[in-house]
Amino acid sequence: MFYKVKLYKAKSKTEGLIFMKIRIGIFGYGNLGRGIENAIRQNPDMELVAVFTRRDPATLKIGTPDVTVASANDVADYKDKIDVMILCGGSATDLPVQTPELAKMFTVVDSFDTHAKIPEHFANVDAAAKEGGKVAMISVGWDPGMFSVNRLYAGAVLPEGEDYTFWGKGVSQGHSDAIRRIDGVLDAKQYTIPVESALDAVRSGSAPVLSTREKHTRECFVVAEEGADKARIEKEIKEMPNYFADYDTTVHFITMEELKRDHSGIPHGGFVIRTGKTGANREHNHVIEYNLKLDSNPEFTASVIVAFARAAHRLTAKGETGCKTVFDIPPALLSAKSPEELRKTLL
Repeated sequence: MFYKVKLYKAKSKTEGLIFMKIRIGIFGYGNLGRGIENAIRQNPDMELVAVFTRRDPATLKIGTPDVTVASANDVADYKDKIDVMILCGGSATDLPVQTPELAKMFTVVDSFDTHAKIPEHFANVDAAAKEGGKVAMISVGWDPGMFSVNRLYAGAVLPEGEDYTFWGKGVSQGHSDAIRRIDGVLDAKQYTIPVESALDAVRSGSAPVLSTREKHTRECFVVAEEGADKARIEKEIKEMPNYFADYDTTVHFITMEELKRDHSGIPHGGFVIRTGKTGANREHNHVIEYNLKLDSNPEFTASVIVAFARAAHRLTAKGETGCKTVFDIPPALLSAKSPEELRKTLL
């Protein structure tokens, strides 16, 4: 596969062959944007061309020297300078608008993770990408993303069975933000924790029926304003619909110093498990399990996105258009290795 810009020599068994680097743009520079920047450095077939921000570009300091920091308002000026634009906004309000808009101009990848709204988002992005003659990949990450692929594989292999997904132990950024919006809260971190007894029951192959409360607990570490009514804050947290009301939730009030010292990271992870039966009389039980343990949720998510950016660029180069998900990507398109090297080393 040949690309459109700077040449480099591959440092692998294919050394001596000349390839073209994939030009990447980052739209938004928070935790995920910084993770994308770091991931690009680990992929020698890619280069970061520009970072786009809604802030004053002069105030934004990035980690890669000699890379342009531009205003989000000027993104259209880079249509011919960027092969793949990676969108790092939020799923609630940013990506539903940004992804369709930018898919008319660029091959794009986003990490839209509001599961219930993925069909609607897909339809909007698909129309925009086809209008622009581009490929747009949505909902790339680990869930949705890697977990989705594993659910698909496991269900295809064991058609008679049950799926189980457990998240954690890890920081839920959305739930943490919901706590911070409560009056009297200065800062907070919330951890989602799988219930060990539920995990054990699933791994046994017994196919238990589990309620939301039986699968996960939530643990909150909250810094309250001086003089705030902690009993009211705790009650509001535990009764918050769609976030905590359906879970056994523990609330700890701590100091800002303790929060920064003990809860500054963004770890996460989880488990996708499929249990199923085979045999003439369904007498044999099987368990398929895929798990992740992540020191940094945004950095791992970024690494997944960068691999799919490679695939999106390759599809665009083949003339494909429209919206794609992780289900539509042949695994070989994710790798910088040649098909010959993949067959020799991994098959």
